[in-house]
Order: sequence, then structure tokens, then C-alpha cells
Amino acid sequence: MKLLDVYNFQFYITLGLAVLNGVLMCFASYKFFQIIQLSGYKLKGYFLWLKDTKAKYVSRLLLLSLISLFCVLVTNALFDVYHSKAVYSYLGLIFYFYFTIVFIVNLYNAPKKVPLKNTTRMTRLMISTFIFVAILSFFLTVLSTEYTWFIKFGILCFTPIFIPVIVPFVHILLLPLEKLVMHHYFIKAKRKLKKRNDLIKIGITGSFGKTSTKYILNTILSEKYEVCMSPHSFNTLPGLSKVINNYLEDKHQVLIAEMGARRRGDIKELCNLINPSIGVITGIGNQHLLSFKTVENIIKTKNELIESLPKEDGFAVFNGNNEKCVEMFSACKIQKEIVGDYKQSSVKAGNISFDENGTTFTLFIGNKKFECKTKLLGYHNVQNILMCVSVAKKLELTNTQIIKGIEKLNPVAHRLEIIKTENNIIIDDSYNASVEGVKCALEVLSKIGKRKVVITPGLVELGLEEKQANINFGKAIAKVANKVVIVNKVNFESLRQGLLNGGFKEDDIYQAETLNKAKILIKDFVKKDDVILFENDLPDNYI
Repeated sequence: MKLLDVYNFQFYITLGLAVLNGVLMCFASYKFFQIIQLSGYKLKGYFLWLKDTKAKYVSRLLLLSLISLFCVLVTNALFDVYHSKAVYSYLGLIFYFYFTIVFIVNLYNAPKKVPLKNTTRMTRLMISTFIFVAILSFFLTVLSTEYTWFIKFGILCFTPIFIPVIVPFVHILLLPLEKLVMHHYFIKAKRKLKKRNDLIKIGITGSFGKTSTKYILNTILSEKYEVCMSPHSFNTLPGLSKVINNYLEDKHQVLIAEMGARRRGDIKELCNLINPSIGVITGIGNQHLLSFKTVENIIKTKNELIESLPKEDGFAVFNGNNEKCVEMFSACKIQKEIVGDYKQSSVKAGNISFDENGTTFTLFIGNKKFECKTKLLGYHNVQNILMCVSVAKKLELTNTQIIKGIEKLNPVAHRLEIIKTENNIIIDDSYNASVEGVKCALEVLSKIGKRKVVITPGLVELGLEEKQANINFGKAIAKVANKVVIVNKVNFESLRQGLLNGGFKEDDIYQAETLNKAKILIKDFVKKDDVILFENDLPDNYI
């Protein structure tokens, strides 16, 4: 084969084209990289995405390949590449590279809820994918030039079709290396924590409210301690290992770790790293029921945090306004406290009221009461505050420090965040949604303004309960809103059915393909002083 001759000029042309194609295919794989990352590097979630989206990105890649190949074949025929000079063999690739670049530009310009994070693991996956595609491109081109002269370098047009398979295949090849890397960082973090016997370690888990509770607790405890909090939604083993290795400093006295889970054993694994002495259960619901299968599995998984706490001096805090949490509280054998509307609660709240400026309430700690004000909205945030107050009292903060910390609280971005514009009030609750969360959001909406608009794609990841949950959500919206925009088709029929059952007018129900299109759509009917609730935004693996 002449192309394998390193002294042949075309060898370097072929090598250069293979490298260029490897780079382009790496960029064209953005969505597939993103979904693997959002799936926690679990291929089950990746293939569920392919199924749920009916492989629409695969069809786009197929279209890219077919159009490009057609242009290459026409070009080859026009210039009679078999009898002409070799340079004409490359002309058809101009179309392929052009169409691929257009595809990549559109891919990167598409709206994303959670963009791809450039972690070291993702970098390894990208580089390995590039190398694999470059090698594949080189040998395909060599074979094509030798045996299929009418296609020649046009064989590169087939490579986009293989992206959906290449990315998970390379991911599988890297798994042994990734396990070694993860184990290295885990051991490094474990050793670092072992040297910090003085460090107070707190774990927070639940089906909802984890991140909000974490931020509240961080603000309150910071009135007395130097606190290290896992940022954003760093709630997995690699994420928390990174927090410990990169963020935890000698000055820190408290470590607050948010603990997420998608399957049994996840929380136990995190506790094996953190070894918390204090645990907070924010609430149990049917969030992520698609992966857990049953609510019982969710309860057992969240209870792994309680089971990991020290028997002698461990301390557990439960949400007294959540039925499943009350059951967990009753079964808990270590020192514990339950807060809220529960007879055994020593930390309670009363006289709760809120408007667009925030929430006021009376805080009861034992026999003492304090008037509190916070920028956070809703009864559920007051309940989150109560759980944090319980932890703060355990860590011996004074009442004055606690009240001061509550006053300093600010909304977490996209979680019932009030945004005031010149003409409207926007309630941004778009980060995610649960059955409990949407009730709280609608409750807040009912208290603010007169004319109300809801923009939502509904509730997702609820398995067999998803349809009924969205029907109920639609009924609840009908009691509060004047106009509704349903984003995407995923839950349109269920939400529509619920809205109509709740007495909503069909003319006031709108549909938009994406959130951006919904924002454009509402310009036709939103009036001055209207309150607009953005409730949930579909995860990128639904798009």
C-alpha cells in the first residue's frame, strides 16, 4: 500500500487529514460527552438518553454523513479522480469539512442547562476519542484508496456515524484507568481527613432541598466557624474527593458535604470517605424514582447516612414536615432531633409570611422565641432554616449568632430566586423540580402579584409515577396561574390534562419547543406587573 510508505508525500496528507478529522469529530461529539458526564459516567443513562430522544442526534450525524458523501461522490465523478491528478481526490472533502463545522457551530450554540465541565476525566476521554478517531480515519482512508478508488478520501464522511458508538466504547476502554485515578484521589482525600481529628464533618442528603440547606447551614455556621462547603452540586465521590483535596484548608473547622445518590450504596460510599458526625435528612420524595425504582429504595439509601454516624456522639436531624422523615426519625437509635410541625420538635417556626422581598417568621428554640427576617422565600425554606438551626445549636452557636446568620441568607441561584425587572417580577425556580418543590413554588406564586404566568416542562425522572404527578401538577397550576407555557413535548399531554381538569381555559395553554422559544412567546401576552414563574428546566439529557 503506497499510502503506508513514509517517503510518500500522500502519507503525510493522509495523516494530516486523519488528525484534522479526529479534532473535528471530537468537537462534534460534544453532546455525547455531555450526556455521559450528566449520567455520572454510567452508560445506562447514556443509552436511556438515546432511547428517550429517539436518537435524534444520531439521525443528524447520519444526515451529515450522507450529504457529505453525496457531495464527495459528485465531485469525484466530475473530476474523474481515478484518472486525474491526486489533488482532485481532496476537493470533495471541502464540503464534508464545511458541513461538519456548521454542525459543530449549531451544536455549541444550542442552549444548555448544564454545559460540559472540562474535568481531567473528561479531558482524558476527549483526548482518547481524538486518538481513536484519528487512527480509525487514517486506516479507513488507506483501505479506501487501495480498494474503493471512487470514494478515496471521501471515506472520512462515514466517521460521524460512528460517534455515538465510539464515545461509549472509548469510555469503556478507559474504565480501568479511571478507577485507578478515582481510587488515588479517594485515598489522598481520606488521608487528608484522617489528619484532621478536630474537623467537624456534616453530611446532608435527601430527595430535595440538599443544596439550599447546605448554603443556609454554611451561612449560619460561618458566624462562629471557618466553614468549607462543597460548592455548587459537588455531591458525588469524585466531586467530594476534589473538594477535600483542593478546597479544604487547615483553617477550616467545619466541612459540609452534600451527598447525592442515584442507586443503593452511593451514600454509604460517600460516608466512607467523609465519616460525618452530624447528618441532616432534608426530606424523602419520589425524585429520581426512575433510577431507584421504589420509594423504599430511596429511604434505605438516604438512611445510609444515619447508619454511618457514630453511635456514641453522632447527631441526626430530620424534617418533621415530611412523612417519611418522621418514620426515619422514629427508627433512628442515636442522638436525634426533628424540627417543624411535630410534637417532639424543640425548634419550630410560626407566624410565617412572605412577599417578593422575603420571608418573616417567629423562631421558637425551646421556650424562647425570636423574630426573624430572611430574603429566602417560602415555607419550605423556613423548614430548611429550622434544620440548620438545630445543627447550629448542637455546635453551640449563640441565639444571637443564629439570628444574625439567618438575616444574611441569600437565595441560591435558580432556586426560588426573585428577579425584579422594570415591568415584571420573575420567580426563577428553574434549576430542578420535585413534587414537593413545585408545591412550594406555586405557594410562593400565589402570594405575589395579581396576574401570574407559569413556564414549565413539568416533572421528570419519576418513572411510572411521572404521568400522574404531572396531571396533579397541572391541576395545582390551574388554581394559581392565568397563563401557562408548557416547554417541550415530554409532559405536554399530562400537564394539559391536569390544567383542563382543574378548570383552566385551553386558550390560556401554550406550548414552546424550548425555554428560549417560551421566553419569546410570552412577549405576546405578558403585561406590566405580571409575575412569571420559571418552574424547572429540562435536563440536557431530555433535549
